[in-house]
Amino acid sequence: MKGLEKSFRADWMLYLFLLPGVAYFIIFKYLPMYGIIIAFQDYSPFLGIAGSEFVGLKHFVRFFTDDEFVRVFRNTILISLYKLVFGFPVPILLALMLNEVRIRWFKKTMQTLVYIPHFFSWVIFGGIVIQALSPTGIVNAILHLFGMDPVLFLGHKEYFRSIVVISDILKESGWASIVYLAAIAGVDPTLYEAARMDGAKKWREIWHITLPGIRNTIIILLILRLGSVLELGVQQVFMLYNPLVYDVGDIIDTYVYRVGLTEQKYSFATAVGLFQSVVGLILIYISNGLSKRFGGGGLW
Repeated sequence: MKGLEKSFRADWMLYLFLLPGVAYFIIFKYLPMYGIIIAFQDYSPFLGIAGSEFVGLKHFVRFFTDDEFVRVFRNTILISLYKLVFGFPVPILLALMLNEVRIRWFKKTMQTLVYIPHFFSWVIFGGIVIQALSPTGIVNAILHLFGMDPVLFLGHKEYFRSIVVISDILKESGWASIVYLAAIAGVDPTLYEAARMDGAKKWREIWHITLPGIRNTIIILLILRLGSVLELGVQQVFMLYNPLVYDVGDIIDTYVYRVGLTEQKYSFATAVGLFQSVVGLILIYISNGLSKRFGGGGLW
């Protein structure tokens, strides 16, 4: 205890810088957890949490027995898996390619170009995607040059999930690559020098030095990604989908927005959100345990 007090006195300025971040998590992350009680009540804003009737697992049972549950759960899992399989490796590949660029101005220009989409909201970026894929958009204009008829991409079920995955990759991959570029910068440069002296080609340097050097970073980000497998976010899908593709595009988040929030069924929406969080927590624990079991890093 004395050692801790001595450390605090010596580094009180550092703890002071830490205070805003701690306050943010306490106020906006931990205190709102009290509202989880709503999931087990028939909550009424007029009665408040203390005055609302306790109904136990009623809203969970309703969600699991709803005719739409299987459809929205399947769509959520499939789109998450597609994003994980096709989207997760892209920032890694992008970081590896940017790291090999030796022309400084070109590297900075490319970094700026791939970072920019992240700063657009899905309202803006989704509008760009919708316009590009419209019957008069640039994609159909290119198809017309090859003598093909225009396609209503966002109205066809077979295209919708691919559009969601590709648009997410285009928007977020550049920004996600920053973490991997920082990890690559921390790899010992003498390892590359030794490899070149041994006659290793560039791809062997990447495979045997760069990728093992950033392995822990990849594992940690993969674990965090698995934790949000049921939380795709309502903004992207809500902007892109329409009644024609509900069967393949309606996910848990849009279902909750449509059924729970627009109909003011706050307890139901909270119950579904709690279900998503519990599943995410379980997946994080499982993936972290598997990672440590097979010799990789972990979150703890």
